Amino acid sequence: MIRVIIADDHNLVRQGLRALLEQTGEIDVIGEAATGQEAINQTEQLQPDVIVMDLSMPRMDGAQAAERIIALDAPTQVVVVSAFADTTMVHQLLRRGVKGYLLKDAVTEELLLAVRSASQGKVYLSPTISSSVMTMLMSPGQAEATTKADLLTPREREVLQLVAEGLTNSSIAETLSISVKTVEKHRANLMSKLEVNDLPSLIRVAIKQGLIFSEK
Repeated sequence: MIRVIIADDHNLVRQGLRALLEQTGEIDVIGEAATGQEAINQTEQLQPDVIVMDLSMPRMDGAQAAERIIALDAPTQVVVVSAFADTTMVHQLLRRGVKGYLLKDAVTEELLLAVRSASQGKVYLSPTISSSVMTMLMSPGQAEATTKADLLTPREREVLQLVAEGLTNSSIAETLSISVKTVEKHRANLMSKLEVNDLPSLIRVAIKQGLIFSEK
């Protein structure tokens, strides 16, 4: 039996994925999470074989949560399910250890294959994006190329996500249990690293670079 956690901020999506997986008779959905932090907590507590993760979640997005889960001393493999098909972003996630990437419009046909593959330590990609990713990996210099995501610290990624959700500096400070001055420093670092001068430009660049996700 493959033990799975589902992480998505929409309850109906979680229930749909649960029904799809459990009808196979070979998968046991042992937990659900609505945020990135809940996904991390559930993984630490339940030690699943696979976690099926949405990218667009509040407070901490799925990419950040996936990276932290992969860093845990746990047997858990990560499969991402998303509406985003950006090749650079998929490449970033694979470099960080994600074992599967599915597009939501094809999930009913491919999710079981991805979960099975991930449970065996193998990579599964939606066919519509796998050829593009392989082309990127085979291009000279691409596999080692530094992206803007590589320039940001995990804390800067958290601050960026909360800024994109419209939180004030004081709210961010409270959420992350840090000082307002520290939040201001992180915001200044984000502006510098992403080479922008105002908040709208910061959000646009972050979305374009796959640093934050908004499917709503």
